[in-house]
Amino acid sequence: MISIIRIYGDMLMQALGRTLLLTVIGLLIAIVIGMIFGLMNVSHNRVLNLIGTVYVDAVRGVPLIVLTYFMYFGVAMGIQSLGFPNFRWESAMQAGTIALSMNCGAYMAEIIRAGIESVDRGQMEAARSLGLTYGAAMALVVVPQAVRTMIPSIINQFIITLKDTSILSVIGIAELTNVGKTITGNTLNPLGSWAIVGVMYLIVITILSKVAKMVERRVNRGR
Repeated sequence: MISIIRIYGDMLMQALGRTLLLTVIGLLIAIVIGMIFGLMNVSHNRVLNLIGTVYVDAVRGVPLIVLTYFMYFGVAMGIQSLGFPNFRWESAMQAGTIALSMNCGAYMAEIIRAGIESVDRGQMEAARSLGLTYGAAMALVVVPQAVRTMIPSIINQFIITLKDTSILSVIGIAELTNVGKTITGNTLNPLGSWAIVGVMYLIVITILSKVAKMVERRVNRGR
């Protein structure tokens, strides 16, 4: 194991950095997606509500590996068939990030919906009685209060998304799991290689879990 760390340490750290970058970008895009469809799901407009529900159910009902293959191979082929024969993803990272963001966005939509619904309805009624429009009341009164309850769940979703990046190795993204495969093939030492990769995941996820618990305690104290 020590020889693996000495020879492949830089490669592993770069892969970990790429994994964290994928996770952060995916989560940031997912928050935007989640906010859009989460607001649709709490809307009184039946059409918007239906769109939000269909998106969440459809994406959550498809395994991430299938969504990744669909995005990387299926969407590229579909765009080519529409008259753009030279279309190619610039990198697997693009398709993987989109697939990861879509998947995470569906779960974020549910987190945001639950957060908004946890705010007392009287808050919306009070804001509307002061002359605020529905959109303004939601943006200025309801969502800021809902965010406090969402934060622990968002951090937990960050942890889940971090682990989900390993699935993107199937399209060749050089994240931590994919690099682990490469090192295993080079060293013929699956025990040592995967032990190191597992410990790296464990350290990062343990830190994030501790942060989630700290934030949750602070939020509970502030209520």
